[in-house]
Amino acid sequence: MIQTRPTITGTRHAVAAGHYLAASAGFSVLEAGGNAVDAACAAGIALGVLQPDIVSVAGVAPIMIRMADGRVETIAGLGTWPASIPPDLFREKHGGKMPPGVLRTVVPAAPDAWITALERHGTMSFGDVASFARRFAAEGFAVYALLASNIAKHEREYARWDANAAVFLPGGRPPAVGEKFVQADLARSLDYMIEQERAAAKHGRAAGLAAARNAFYRGDLAREITAYQAREGGYLTMEDMAGYRSPVEAPLSVNWEGHRVLGCGPWCQGPVLLEALRIVERAGLNGLAHNSAGYIHLVAESLKAAFADREYHVGDPRFVDVPVEVMLSDAHVARRVAAIDHARAHPGMPERLIGLGEDADPEVSREIEPPIEAGTSYVSVVDRWGNAASATPSDGSWTGPLVPGLGFLVSGRGSQNRVDPAHPAGFAPGKRPRLTPSPAMVELRGGGIMPFGTPGNDVQPQAMLQVLLNLLHFGMEPQAAIEAPRFATYAYPSSSAPHDYFPGRLALEGRIPTEVRRELTARGHAVADWPDWTSVAGCVELVRTDPATGLISAGADPRRPAYAIAI
Repeated sequence: MIQTRPTITGTRHAVAAGHYLAASAGFSVLEAGGNAVDAACAAGIALGVLQPDIVSVAGVAPIMIRMADGRVETIAGLGTWPASIPPDLFREKHGGKMPPGVLRTVVPAAPDAWITALERHGTMSFGDVASFARRFAAEGFAVYALLASNIAKHEREYARWDANAAVFLPGGRPPAVGEKFVQADLARSLDYMIEQERAAAKHGRAAGLAAARNAFYRGDLAREITAYQAREGGYLTMEDMAGYRSPVEAPLSVNWEGHRVLGCGPWCQGPVLLEALRIVERAGLNGLAHNSAGYIHLVAESLKAAFADREYHVGDPRFVDVPVEVMLSDAHVARRVAAIDHARAHPGMPERLIGLGEDADPEVSREIEPPIEAGTSYVSVVDRWGNAASATPSDGSWTGPLVPGLGFLVSGRGSQNRVDPAHPAGFAPGKRPRLTPSPAMVELRGGGIMPFGTPGNDVQPQAMLQVLLNLLHFGMEPQAAIEAPRFATYAYPSSSAPHDYFPGRLALEGRIPTEVRRELTARGHAVADWPDWTSVAGCVELVRTDPATGLISAGADPRRPAYAIAI
């Protein structure tokens, strides 16, 4: 396979991120002596400026960190629904739908998540790492193709709110590729947090970080956010803001062919990748050529099974008893494998196998086209000491209003809840949506570490699984594993409203041969054509260390403006 880029290799440290300027910010931090956590925070905050159509500085930011001594933890950067929101609001007043706008708002988690990471494992100040984002917002950067395309595609949504139109439709039109994109209000918001930290820093680094957090969650920014929410009919309050802290938890993990694969918990879709990987391993890939019909069929059917368990069981574990140990157990994986027909595609979402009662009746609509994610990006870092960070910041800006004068969207991730409280991912006051962003890592059997992840809504675990198999089963080097053609099943209700369901759909990038498509159709898949390369197939980035050679390699997906840097 001809690659568009080489794998980037060095001996010291590496970063790969969803935008090249974010990668450069993270790399600058590494070169200045910062560690992987400092660099990931710099790149992650910068992504909220550089990719403001798909990431918000005040959105979500799930983070996984593995320190060089082997300690691993996740920071669940995902906010809760406001405590005062009526539990039957959407069913009683909105016909069972979540309208665009402030009613989808959950507590913005990203600022707290980045600061929590810095407090626990970083070495730098908030101002040190946020200075890159602040500069990109104030001085601007060149509009690139994906940003221009997204804004043009959602021009009507951006025009709905004056504050959004002022930023994203300057002069009354979508910006063109190559034009400078400036976000002056967002720069001032970051300046305020940095200034509050600087004023408190005389009492030490910890006091400075606490002041930066308080500036957002208790200070002027919180007051502006909640006052605007109240004016617009939202429910987010100062009490919701002041009381928020990102939970710090141990990761989930599975052993796979001598590697330990680490994922986030069932507050997001982290279990899907781990379960699908176990199903594929149990079913067996030996003898199946890469992207052959047999291989794609088996991986797709394995993913369908894992997504079925997500649909039936996964939700905020503080509200839902998620049987995650059973889902990843040998016995359950064996049952899922036994239900796979190697000659025929399952016509829809596989049946419930855990628990009693009738199968859930997915509350879905059937539309012409599959949903496109509201927005996500990704960053992975490994530093010279062997610390690693993996983070998937998110929240798109066309689904709700920017806060006037502040320049950012407050997380509208509530759209990933169902309005039916009986559903595992059902909406409730104080509950977290079931998040799609789900960073991961692999502790490699040879002693190395590999943080990896991608945007892509429900395609995330699918793209990550394929890249992982490309690397560790087929032996591809990182960039080749990332660039290989991808596929995705849609045989489950989408995580995002309106939760569309396409029971037989299997989408394939155009580089997959025609004869493979024909054979998959013959097996019962409703094959849908993607272009040869599409951003809908995800944007995987990764960094991988190899203790045997002393080299560190990194890859970034050409499907979006992602880049990797190593030295």
